Amino acid sequence: MMKHYAVFTLFVLLFPASLESQDSRQRNADTNQVAPSFSPITNERLLNSDAEPQNWLMYSGNYFSQRYSGLDQINNENAAELEMQWAFQLRALDRAETTPVVVDGVMYVTESPSNVIALDAKTGSQYWRYNHNLPEDLNFCCGRNNRGIAVLGDKLYMSTLDAHLVSLDAKTGSVLWDVEVADEASGYSKTAAPLVVGDKIITGVAGGEFGIRGFVDAYDAENGKRLWRLYTIPGPEHPDNESWSGDSWRTGGSPTWMTGSYDPDLNLVYWGTGNPGPDWNGDVRLGDNLYSDAVLAIDPDTGELKWYFQFTPHDIHDWDSTQIPILADSEFGGQSRKLMLWPNRNAFFYVLDRETGEFLLGKPYARQTWAKGLDEKGRPIRIPGTSPSVEGTTVSPSIGGGTNWFSPSYSPRTDLLYVMAYDGETTYYIREDEYVAGERFTGGGGVTPLPAANYASAVRAISPQTGDLEWEYPVQPRSTAGVLSTAGDLVFSGTIDGFFFALDGNTGEERWHINLGSRVHAGPMSYMVDGKQYVAIAAGNVLFTFAVRE
Repeated sequence: MMKHYAVFTLFVLLFPASLESQDSRQRNADTNQVAPSFSPITNERLLNSDAEPQNWLMYSGNYFSQRYSGLDQINNENAAELEMQWAFQLRALDRAETTPVVVDGVMYVTESPSNVIALDAKTGSQYWRYNHNLPEDLNFCCGRNNRGIAVLGDKLYMSTLDAHLVSLDAKTGSVLWDVEVADEASGYSKTAAPLVVGDKIITGVAGGEFGIRGFVDAYDAENGKRLWRLYTIPGPEHPDNESWSGDSWRTGGSPTWMTGSYDPDLNLVYWGTGNPGPDWNGDVRLGDNLYSDAVLAIDPDTGELKWYFQFTPHDIHDWDSTQIPILADSEFGGQSRKLMLWPNRNAFFYVLDRETGEFLLGKPYARQTWAKGLDEKGRPIRIPGTSPSVEGTTVSPSIGGGTNWFSPSYSPRTDLLYVMAYDGETTYYIREDEYVAGERFTGGGGVTPLPAANYASAVRAISPQTGDLEWEYPVQPRSTAGVLSTAGDLVFSGTIDGFFFALDGNTGEERWHINLGSRVHAGPMSYMVDGKQYVAIAAGNVLFTFAVRE
């Protein structure tokens, strides 16, 4: 179990040097400099990103979203020698949920609510920053967040909290184009990193608590023109619209507020969808509420929906399925399969065939009391009496879920899926709610009956072949950190009380830890500059980097 060692002394000894360099950088923070040029990020480089593990070219590391680094300079043998190399103080005091992108020694990190900073990945020195101007009054849920950028050619792409998509010059931070994706006054917002596929920037939208109608968009990378839009709630002309009673589909939510994945061989983009609206009052939207709480397989050329799989039909507990799809080529049932691995917010771990959407396996990986299990097609078998009620109904998992948006990881070396899991519960309430454009439309709420520390949280390693738990590493209280696995057979993650740690990917044994003094609420990543491997993580409003002691 994570032990709260007195490691603050180590942090205090290390941090002043980083603060001194930070002060010198801050004096020049408002005088943007030109970042070094890099070889253009072509589609070929993105398709073969694993061939250049010194870089981290997209939010999830590669198109399969495995959050796996092929670097092994930092490994099980020397992880105990990790030391902080530099720290960069973000200006915004909002919690940092960013994952940096690194291209040939240049790091691009987003800062809440909608800013981008270019840094020297070796020293942390700032080249430039871009601050996106936002309206004074914004309708958004849940937090002033930005999780990262995408890169293509010599251009960057970022979603903004006021539901815009912005393209920047990677060398200077100058705005190349800025398009409005949706009307923020109606509750639309954007917090996730876009996904580059070919010459298209594919992006989703947040706002499920405001009665929006969710969608996935594709934009021309060169000029920002919208090329297609796929609504995640079908209109009246589509037979699946019948899964929404009356006109409830118009305010049905189903947002797409995280980043998708891509299989180049199948030419399919996979995107998760969020909860239907109103969140907890399902009486006003009877039916399965397609395609909420689902994964969509999309043709990136046309925006055509090829298949879908719905994890939680008629969700009444706010268990968004916006977790990032992890793609893996592995053995299943005695043969090599193109798999999709998905530890869902509803506390079940799913294995799907990503070519067809066929359900292959489903097992609980976290505490759940709402379903007897899954049937042969993966549909949950609900337990009576678990719906929200006026007097309150206590159910596991909690509103936060068995996991949430923070990314899991898959290691092709160990063939294990690693996820930060949580065994909590919530007392769910239902109420009448009238839709008003731009106002929250939730139909109830939830209360955690006991302190978070009374419930179990852990990094759990799951077998894709069986869904069985191979090992777990308990952390307390509940953690909201993402996970990174590496070719050094290490797994990195963090905790709400500021610990950042490395585990043996095969056994779960702790190899190293440090306390960073603030909440880890982001996903770690790794890169290399001048032959030296670094691991980076945002904690609180500081970005930290570590490497092995020289």
